[in-house]
Amino acid sequence: MSHHDERTFVMVKPDGVQRGLIGEVVSRLEGRGLKLVGAKFMRIDQDLAEEHYGEHADKPFFEDLVGFITAAPVFAMVWEGADATRQVRRMMGATDPAEAQPGTIRGDLGLDLGQNVIHGSDHEDEGANEREIALFFDDEELVNWDQSTEGWVYESAEF
Repeated sequence: MSHHDERTFVMVKPDGVQRGLIGEVVSRLEGRGLKLVGAKFMRIDQDLAEEHYGEHADKPFFEDLVGFITAAPVFAMVWEGADATRQVRRMMGATDPAEAQPGTIRGDLGLDLGQNVIHGSDHEDEGANEREIALFFDDEELVNWDQSTEGWVYESAEF
């Protein structure tokens, strides 16, 4: 990992997978200049879902969240780039797609709060990335690699 890079967890949720939007999401993140370092097409089981959404355990919508995220496969990913978490959050758009700006993933691809296509780590939650990455990936599943286009993405990078 270079000095200016951070890793962030991103997931295409069951609705995005069912709608065939994995490629669109990956394409947008790659197009922005982020680098994919881990990916996994998987079913989330009950235990993982409850741990992933643990902060909402006392909320009335918790069971619905767990039911939704376990209903179909997801595409879990780890992306790397400068200020990656905040950049992905901006690209995702508002949680409610009806409020999300056109041009964002949710603004372009979603209509409903409960079916909002994508999850990304919260840049305002210290440690959210590390927690979520560790929940879904073992260290050896993440690939350290040099992307030949880095000099064309970052002004300070060498060609």
